[in-house]
Amino acid sequence: MACLFCRIVDGDAPAHVVLDAEHVVGFLDVRPVFKGHVLLVPREHVDTLLGLQAPMVEPLFTTTQRVAAAVTEAFGAEGTFVAMNNVVSQSVPHLHVHVVPRTKGDGLRGFFWPRTRYDDEADAAEHAARLRSVLAGR
Repeated sequence: MACLFCRIVDGDAPAHVVLDAEHVVGFLDVRPVFKGHVLLVPREHVDTLLGLQAPMVEPLFTTTQRVAAAVTEAFGAEGTFVAMNNVVSQSVPHLHVHVVPRTKGDGLRGFFWPRTRYDDEADAAEHAARLRSVLAGR
């Protein structure tokens, strides 16, 4: 059975997809650090950054730049926290980049990531729609 993120990429598992590009798919984290927290994954399964082939580095990281700018605009954030785990603390063994909206005084300190939840599916869908709208204009 394919990994959870591969199933999301294939449309076989539910997710609030915000970006569906040639090489990268972005969707909301179901347990966001802050609302609007996006996970970016390569379409092709790769476990960690160490397994990412050179031709995929540019599409993944230019997409990360684009999404970081969109997250800032869509949610009125002052900036973003961009991170990636490799094996340790990697809850799904499929390379993924976290893009988290940040504001001064938001309470995020170091590597302790308190998690929150969307109020309901409508709240998550609304956050995804806002981000898709900004990304469509980029």
